[in-house]
Amino acid sequence: MTNKRLTPYLFLLPALFILGLSVFWPALQAFFLSFTRYEYDLTARPLWIGLENFQRLWTDAVFWKTLGNTLIYLVGVVPILVIFPLGMAILVNQKLRGISWFRASFYTPVVISMVVAGIAWRWLYAENGLLNQLLNQLGFSEGIPWLTSPQWAIFSVMAVTIWKGLGYYMVIYLAGLQSIPPELYEAAALDGSDGYIKHWDITVPLMRPYLVLVAVISAISATKVFEEVYIMTQGGPLNSSKTVVYYLYEQAFSNLEISYACTIGLVLFLVIFGLSLLNLKLSQGRRRFL
Repeated sequence: MTNKRLTPYLFLLPALFILGLSVFWPALQAFFLSFTRYEYDLTARPLWIGLENFQRLWTDAVFWKTLGNTLIYLVGVVPILVIFPLGMAILVNQKLRGISWFRASFYTPVVISMVVAGIAWRWLYAENGLLNQLLNQLGFSEGIPWLTSPQWAIFSVMAVTIWKGLGYYMVIYLAGLQSIPPELYEAAALDGSDGYIKHWDITVPLMRPYLVLVAVISAISATKVFEEVYIMTQGGPLNSSKTVVYYLYEQAFSNLEISYACTIGLVLFLVIFGLSLLNLKLSQGRRRFL
């Protein structure tokens, strides 16, 4: 009996060993380094300094700026990525001729490399780029400084994140929509619930698990945004588009302040952990509701 109980763990042991070396051990090292001074000379041993890095973080104006930018990202990106893909999924779930082409076109941005997408959007956002040329054709004499203005930079980067994510979350919703029995819509039509009303009465309540999933995944992704910022603005101008992850990267690889970067990473972990707990609480509440 004891051997049978140990058998599943023996099968899991290779995967757990690799996971421990690649994830858990580096995470423990980063946690330890956040309480030390480990800068510049990477051959030296870390010097224990206690909570000095956290005290520095508390008074770091740039960190609070990046945290605010990350919150703006959350507020601006997540609601759009929760609502709009559901409408797109309802649209492409119709049984129409050539609908597969629409599904492919909506999903195409997802498979495009972020490096390629970022460079392409930089061209579109350029001073003489396509967007400003379209504005000139519409009668606007001056173009918008999409990536060079502190007022516009972060929202321009957010647009790329939304453009890349719409198709991905649409596929998640599409899987949920195809699991809803058509008989429910037929019964609703007999009761007078048809057209857009049937989606409010049937689709939205039954899609609640997927709505929660998309909300949490998109929120976690928004807190970890990096590639768009690195490729398009590198945090500028005046730190207006710099996020927490980009600031962590900057401290670790540009300033070589490894321990301070680990401190920032620990705070980011706590934020993501809080979002995960929120997901668990919402899921438990959904099960009680059902």
